[in-house]
Amino acid sequence: MNKILFFKKKKYKASDIFTKSKINKDFIIDNVKSLQQAGPKDISFLDHIRYKEDAGNTKAGICITTDRLVNLLPNKTQKIIVKSVLFEMAKLLKKIYPDSDIDYPDLSVKKPSKKKYRSVKFGNNVLVGKNVKIGINSKVGSNTIIEQNVVIGNDCVIGSGVIIKNSILGNRVIIQDDCKIGQKGFGFIPLKSKNFKFPHVGKVLIMDDVEISSGCTIDRGSIDDTIIGNNTYLDNQVHVAHNVKIGSNCMIAGQVGIAGSSKIGNQVSIGGQAGISGHLSIGNNVKIGGGSGVVKNVDNNEVVMGYPAVPLKEFLKKNERDRNR
Repeated sequence: MNKILFFKKKKYKASDIFTKSKINKDFIIDNVKSLQQAGPKDISFLDHIRYKEDAGNTKAGICITTDRLVNLLPNKTQKIIVKSVLFEMAKLLKKIYPDSDIDYPDLSVKKPSKKKYRSVKFGNNVLVGKNVKIGINSKVGSNTIIEQNVVIGNDCVIGSGVIIKNSILGNRVIIQDDCKIGQKGFGFIPLKSKNFKFPHVGKVLIMDDVEISSGCTIDRGSIDDTIIGNNTYLDNQVHVAHNVKIGSNCMIAGQVGIAGSSKIGNQVSIGGQAGISGHLSIGNNVKIGGGSGVVKNVDNNEVVMGYPAVPLKEFLKKNERDRNR
């Protein structure tokens, strides 16, 4: 299921794209993947020292990186040295996945066939795209659109006014009204003449027994996937950005925003209106107070609060000092 492709892909030789690099002229790019996911036929990228461990263990055939980071990569990985890794990656993705930088509407959607979906109950004005799979005993509310190739498991409840694209849902998933799942995330390279959009070719994976309340937005991954783990609960109006990984048994209150590529552990509780900056790691069993701004990694079992978020004891001491001034 996880290998379903939602975007048309073109094949290129790496040497035809990176004409000035000394790489194997016969290397055909199978796909573009993260350092962790890439295999010998894939091309990946390294743009920050925070990914040092992933770089050392990568199996990528080719990696786009900078002079400063190139020595972090294994000898067997071919290197393409550039000035701006993300800009070169954006151009590469645009070539390989030419339709991925704009969310074109799925014009194949139509009224679902009762013969195909015999055990599924639909409300009024539901539209379903080609090759959509919906499991037994699932229910879909009125005015919902499920675009092509989406997979929905058994015993799921999809509310009214929901749009789902580029996504795979497990069993017993509940998506309440007006959620938007699997659209393109926020990503671009600022240039003098215009902003060059960063294509998003990943998907959204929602595991079993997840509940997502009304008005939530979950972006698909840019290269990796956006993942929400088993039995996690999202309150109303939560925004989960591209590549975010949320573990199992988490509780995320209303209006929380999680920026791109951050990883949230298992059994994490996040209070309402808290914000998590991008590319952070939040450990297991962490509690984040409402309205907090998390701007650095949080270790397992910590309780943090404030802006910037600090351990709860430190936050309370600071408040006490401020009151006594």
